[in-house]
Amino acid sequence: MMRKLIVALALSVASTGWAADEHGHDHGDSSPVANANSPTRQPDGSVFLPKAAQRQLSVRTAVVHQGELARTVELAGKVVMDPNAGGKVQATASGRLEAGPAGLPSVGQAVRKGEVLAYVVASAAPIERSNQAAQLAELRAARSLAEKRLARLKELSDTVPRKEIEAAESELASLSARASAIGGGLGAREALLSPVTGVIASAHAVAGQVVDARELVYEVVDPSRLNIEALAFDAELAANVAGASLAVGKQHVPLQFVGAARSLREQALPLTFRAQQTSLPALAVGQPVKVFVQTRSKVNGFAVSLASLMKNPSNQTIVWVKTAPEKFEPRVVTTEPLDGVNVAVTSGLNAGDRVVTQGATLVNQVR
Repeated sequence: MMRKLIVALALSVASTGWAADEHGHDHGDSSPVANANSPTRQPDGSVFLPKAAQRQLSVRTAVVHQGELARTVELAGKVVMDPNAGGKVQATASGRLEAGPAGLPSVGQAVRKGEVLAYVVASAAPIERSNQAAQLAELRAARSLAEKRLARLKELSDTVPRKEIEAAESELASLSARASAIGGGLGAREALLSPVTGVIASAHAVAGQVVDARELVYEVVDPSRLNIEALAFDAELAANVAGASLAVGKQHVPLQFVGAARSLREQALPLTFRAQQTSLPALAVGQPVKVFVQTRSKVNGFAVSLASLMKNPSNQTIVWVKTAPEKFEPRVVTTEPLDGVNVAVTSGLNAGDRVVTQGATLVNQVR
């Protein structure tokens, strides 16, 4: 009987412990199971990125090849107008602005060469205008007398010498021309014409505005023909230019070297480049840009997209290299500028490495 009681008590204790464990009251020390297919950062710094995650993050790679690349110098520059494809519209005399036949043009409006943009009605001091009006009245009175005298001489043409009639005709013509000139000066207006075919880059005109002589009213530029001016602090660079380019967004715009100035500006030598590309309408006159000047000297390295460069926690420049179908390793690299879209990696890579060119930012954020 005692033996049956002990067995029953043992079974009761075992069932009670199993029930407590079944209700989840004793799982505090258990650890969750990790997902083996999720992107993770490995202890050695590499990243495990499954194929599904690579497609979702749009990760793209490219094989790099070693070669001789032009040593490039990065210069600060700005966009300036081509003197043959742009111009300024200024008033030659002070006066009041009036709209042209099509009204006052606005910024960005297309105009043609020779098109009237506005009129400047000349203004004069009250005393000067009164003197001109008095002189005009005298000339008109003298012209009236000259007309009557010429009419009398023509009636007596049989008895009056021909030279007197010709002198009277000449005097009448002179008085008429002088009166016309003074009368036109009183109400004259100057037409402001577009110097080139292009678009209005800047406008400083409103109806009724009073402008002074040589005051800038409009700027007209051809957006498909612009110049780039860069400042070089090394004067020897002007004799070592093999090519140049700038980056407009993700587009590579080649530049043609025009020449270098022969006088310094702010202790730097201005270099002028010409650009004629369809992407140039994205630029504006006065916009600061970075000019990449390729020299004749070479450097041994790899051309890598600028989007591939990342920073590690130590603030070192790195690129991500695909070493296995689902494994990416960071490589510390040293770079030099190339063309604004790509950079030259001089150390840290080997020929045939697959470098991440798209999605490198997302790979770098995996923890």
